Amino acid sequence: MKVNTYLIVTLYLSKRTSNRRPNVTLGCERGGVNKPRTKLVVDDEEEEVQVKRWGPYETKKCGCLFKLKGEQMATCENWQVFVHDERHNHAIAKLIEEQLIQIVQFRKSHVPPRNILRVFWEQNVGCAVSAQTICNVVAKIKKNRMQGKTRLKKFSA
Repeated sequence: MKVNTYLIVTLYLSKRTSNRRPNVTLGCERGGVNKPRTKLVVDDEEEEVQVKRWGPYETKKCGCLFKLKGEQMATCENWQVFVHDERHNHAIAKLIEEQLIQIVQFRKSHVPPRNILRVFWEQNVGCAVSAQTICNVVAKIKKNRMQGKTRLKKFSA
């Protein structure tokens, strides 16, 4: 099971046009910064005030610098890749065997991934694991458990 990874996402994608070659920009999922959730409210004195809205204030965005740019070559169908910045400014999202065992135990007790993540954060403050990583591990465990069963047995399990 592969659990030591950086997740790369598409930041920008352009299609071929008459005067431009297609290109794609890839970056780390933790690139960028957290945008605070605010809204403008008019108070009794007719002044606009920004108020924080309810919701999650912590995200996994940490301004990661990693960025790749791919561009299709003009002469053929091959692509050329440029590395803009190869540095990551955060720890790799990795799960150790002990955490995998904990995930299985928590999921047997029907604990949601966000609560599992909260436990990991309490154990290790600099934990780089996201709720999506936990969901992916749970999905892989389910898939391995269902392998070799018929559709009806998968449905009833």
